Amino acid sequence: MLYDAYEWQRSLLAGASAMANFSAGLLQNPSNPFAYFGGGPVLGSALQVFAHAAAPRGKPAFGLTTTTIDSKPVAVREEIVLRRPFGQLKRFVREGVEGSPKLLIVAPMSGHYATLLRGTVERMLPFADVYITDWRDAKLVPVGDGSFDLDDYIDYVIAFLEKIGETGDARAHVLAVCQPSVPVYAATALMGADEHPNRPRTLTMMGGPIDTRQAPTAVNILATERPHAWFEQNVIATVPMTYPGAGRRVYPGFLQLAGFMSMNLGSHMISHWEMFKHLVQGDGEGAGATQRFYDEYRAVCDMTAEFYLQTIDLVFQTHALPEGTMKHRGRPVDPGAITDTAILAIEGERDDISGLGQTRAALTLATALPDDMKQYHMAPEVGHYGIFNGSKWRNRIAPVLEEWIARHDG
Repeated sequence: MLYDAYEWQRSLLAGASAMANFSAGLLQNPSNPFAYFGGGPVLGSALQVFAHAAAPRGKPAFGLTTTTIDSKPVAVREEIVLRRPFGQLKRFVREGVEGSPKLLIVAPMSGHYATLLRGTVERMLPFADVYITDWRDAKLVPVGDGSFDLDDYIDYVIAFLEKIGETGDARAHVLAVCQPSVPVYAATALMGADEHPNRPRTLTMMGGPIDTRQAPTAVNILATERPHAWFEQNVIATVPMTYPGAGRRVYPGFLQLAGFMSMNLGSHMISHWEMFKHLVQGDGEGAGATQRFYDEYRAVCDMTAEFYLQTIDLVFQTHALPEGTMKHRGRPVDPGAITDTAILAIEGERDDISGLGQTRAALTLATALPDDMKQYHMAPEVGHYGIFNGSKWRNRIAPVLEEWIARHDG
């Protein structure tokens, strides 16, 4: 009933958004006298803010068609390298450019699409041959395609690395942003134990929940103050018949978005107030920046119930990886098996999702890795989103990552 109720509300809001957008267009039309005086500009701007907030959203596009290398423009095109039911491996091909380090960016499966890392990809394109895990919305995956849990996530990462290894240098570099830090770290340990030819050359983790007992945040506390059964009974829903994945049990993206919005509700209200003021003043550029952010932020997707519940259990409640009890399909995950994958841990000083020390714990767990293959970087005055997007990421964090990759490339 939860999902059906949401769909009913979404349909109503979609109609209201369309009507508000139409009305705003009339009030702001240059040929309408009320667009220049009285309450016309104010009412039109208010309707425009509401229309934007209530509009339904699908999967955004990356939209990266060019980059700049050695001060020259280079065309970029997207290529699907490997397709699987719950995700695909996407490559951003730079036309005519060869010989750069291969970088797999593992996007979080936490309610948003991989396009949330558009800024991450854009910044790394001049430096590396970039691949990304493009996860699929679980409500669009037919039940007949099977299940997807944390073990499957690890299998996908290994399969993607193997595929990249077929294109040249066998060992790619990996960047895990937030949630995937744990499964990618586990995959690296398993591949290290097997001396897998495609094990990562370097592994960089940014804002990842390796050990959530360190400086627990509101997100960590929420996951531990309730029993596992509570999550299964209260936040898992069934996909309605209107979607290809009808009947699949999922953790809906709209619940994840509601949780994130409620954590910083005041900031979101201020952002929309500022957008409203920009519109009243006729500052389309200022309002556009906020609109573009929320176009991405509000575009959410579902996670399979088994993946979500297993993550809650192993990562946030039993701390399986730092406790040494994590297993992959019955096989122990031993961080001590990481012996030649250089690890860089990056944290933001103001991260309210993964607190300071949670990602750094990965360096301590890798007991067999030489000290010169470990590095920690704490980004001052940077929050969770700023670790991988924005000016601080571009100017202060990305250069650290590039230097780390260059140092260990070959």
